Amino acid sequence: MTVMPVAEFATVDYHTGGEPFRIVMPVAGAGGNAVADVLSGRAGHTTVAERRMAAIASPEVQRVRRILCSEPRGHADMYGGFLTPPDDAGADFGVLFWHKDGFSTACGHGTIALGTWAVESGRVRADPDGDTDVVIDVPSGRVTARVTCAGGRVDSAAFLGVSSWVADRRVPLVLPGRTVEVDIAYAGAFYASLPASALDLTVEPARYADLVDAGRRIKHAADTHPAARHPSDDRLSGIYGTILYDEAAGATAAGAAVRQRNLTVFADGQADRSPCGSGTCARMALLAASGTLTMSNSLIHTSIVGSTFTGRIRGFTSEFGNDAVVPEVTGSAYRTGRSTFVVDDRDELAEGFVLR
Repeated sequence: MTVMPVAEFATVDYHTGGEPFRIVMPVAGAGGNAVADVLSGRAGHTTVAERRMAAIASPEVQRVRRILCSEPRGHADMYGGFLTPPDDAGADFGVLFWHKDGFSTACGHGTIALGTWAVESGRVRADPDGDTDVVIDVPSGRVTARVTCAGGRVDSAAFLGVSSWVADRRVPLVLPGRTVEVDIAYAGAFYASLPASALDLTVEPARYADLVDAGRRIKHAADTHPAARHPSDDRLSGIYGTILYDEAAGATAAGAAVRQRNLTVFADGQADRSPCGSGTCARMALLAASGTLTMSNSLIHTSIVGSTFTGRIRGFTSEFGNDAVVPEVTGSAYRTGRSTFVVDDRDELAEGFVLR
């Protein structure tokens, strides 16, 4: 006898610089019509930003997020996105980014993975020996992934981020036993940055647990600071992550690339294995404001596992009274598998769990 599952979910998994990204194919009847209605816009939400808020408020969509993110199908550091229609015909598709604690407003490593997938899957027709633009609507705006192919294979992908700017500098935060100062910048989400040395730490795997604990404390301490309020859209307010960084050799040489190694701790203690795409944009805004990064050099941003993104400034804008940079971040994503996940109606752990 064949027992039919309650639901099936088709996914394609990638990693970008070691950070997972699970692409969830459009949900039809699977998971309940309420899920399909929210993700498709049939519930009346016409933009990706509106669909994100609807997804946050939907118990059915949140259940599917937990199923695909949590153990036993995922883990505490899983990341992914629901494919959706774009806001209008100017983009190829939209996406709702998710993690173990909810739905984020921006995701650079996910944008790189989505651009790579769109070309490799044939969703977007590509130049086999050149650059192809994949336009994606995300909750914080419209981004473009420029996918570079050579010999018919994807070589790399770069994304132009949303305008990124400095919100405040040297913000004092009181932590147990000490006071630290952080810089706050916006890059589709708000990030608090500080040198790991300010906490007597270095960005290396041996200090991973201490870095995550510190990043989590700083995020919560800075979350309600006025600098973390978006001036025009409160849906984008709040500290999304903490960037703890080390300076690398050559960072101060005149005209040389800026080299930094970082661990970005986001959501509630989730650690980015990649150098963090939107976090890289936030670092670029801060480095540009200090004069360290210009349009003539680049940021070589390395993760705690040794993967690298390259950040370049492609222009400047004046937004909300700030000198904002137009950032470009280049990296590589690789497919790790395809899955059809099923949910059996007898499974008492169907929605999964997180052990942390």
